[in-house]
Amino acid sequence: MTTVVDGLGLGHGAGEMAVERALAEVRAGRGVRLVANGAVVLVIGAETFDARTAAALAAAGASEARLVLPAPRLLKLGAPRAQAGSVSLPTLNAERVATLALRVEARVDAPVAPANALDHAALELLGLALVLPAAVVCVVPGEAVAGLLTVDAADVMAYRASQVARLAIVGRAPVPLEGAPETEFVVFRGGEGLRDQVAIVVGRPDLSAPVAVRLHSACLTGDLFGSLKCDCGDQLRDSVRRMAEGEGGILLYLDQEGRGNGISNKMRAYALQAQGYDTYDADAALGFDLDQRRFDFAAEMLRQLGVKAVRVFTNNPQKIAALKAAGLDVVSDQRVLGRPTAENVRYLASKRDRAGHYIDFDALAARAPD
Repeated sequence: MTTVVDGLGLGHGAGEMAVERALAEVRAGRGVRLVANGAVVLVIGAETFDARTAAALAAAGASEARLVLPAPRLLKLGAPRAQAGSVSLPTLNAERVATLALRVEARVDAPVAPANALDHAALELLGLALVLPAAVVCVVPGEAVAGLLTVDAADVMAYRASQVARLAIVGRAPVPLEGAPETEFVVFRGGEGLRDQVAIVVGRPDLSAPVAVRLHSACLTGDLFGSLKCDCGDQLRDSVRRMAEGEGGILLYLDQEGRGNGISNKMRAYALQAQGYDTYDADAALGFDLDQRRFDFAAEMLRQLGVKAVRVFTNNPQKIAALKAAGLDVVSDQRVLGRPTAENVRYLASKRDRAGHYIDFDALAARAPD
C-alpha cells in the first residue's frame, strides 16, 4: 500500500485516505469511480439516485448499468440468493431503481446475475457510509467522469481491518455521573471508519483481575429519549449502576446505531415495524442481515486500557464470541435486563428467538412496571 508523505497524510495509506474521501462522496450523493484489475465502474447509492442523475448518466453514454442488491433484499423481492446479485438497468430509470431498492411490495422484474468483485466492493462502500445497501453501478466513458474520486476495490474491502489497527486514544477526562461520581470517559478514534468510540471507566477496576465490561451499541432513541420500543436505555444505566455499586468496570459506548445500519436506516426499519414487521424482517426488507456489527475493535479498546480478562454484561452471544475470538479471557457472562413494555415485548422475543439472545421472560416480568 502506498504511503502518503506530503506532510498532510504522513503515515496514512493512500488507499485508506481514498476510501475515507469516498465515504464522504457517497453520503453526499455523488458518484465514485471504483477500480479492480483494470476494470472501472461508477458507483452511486440508490437512495440518492434521481431522475436528474439518470439523465446525466444517459447523456454521458453510461453502459452495463445494473442495480446491485444484497441477498436479504433479493429474497424480499422473490429472488432468493445466497449472496448479493445484480439486476440489469437497460434504461436508467430512477423510479424503477427506487422500487427495487426500497418498496416492500416490489418483486424482481428481470433476471438476477451474480455479483462480481466490483459489485461486492460497491455494497461494502455503501455499508461503510451507513446508507441504504443498494448500488447503481455502470460503466461511463473516462472523460465524462474525469473529476470524480477513484478508489480501489481492494482498499475498500480492507478498510475495516485497517481501522482496527489505527485505533488510538485521542482524549480522556473525568465525568462524574449520577450514581457513579468516579467515572472517566476515554475517547478512541478509529475502529468504525471516521467515527469516535468511547470507553466509560466506572470507579477503579482492578485491571489485574477480570473486569466487569459491557459492549453497548449506541441507541439514540432508547439511550437519550427513553423510547419504549427497546430496552437499550435501561441496559445502559443498569450496567453503569452495577459497576458503580461493585468493583468498578468499563462500558464501551460504540457508534453502531441500528445494529450497525445507521440512524437513517434504523428509522426506515422503524417505519416498517409500524406496519407489522418484526425488527429483523424490517432490516431484511431493506437489505440487511441479522446484524452488521463487528466487535474486534471493541476488544482492541479494552486491550489498550490494560484489560486482559472480563466479566461481560450482555445477553448477546455474538459479543461473547467476539471477545473470546479476539483473545480476551471471558471468565463469565451476566444478563442485563430492561423493563418490558407493550411496545418492546415483540422486539425482545425476536432477539431471543431469531438471534439467540439470552432473554428470560420470567425475569423480565419481575421488572415490569406495576
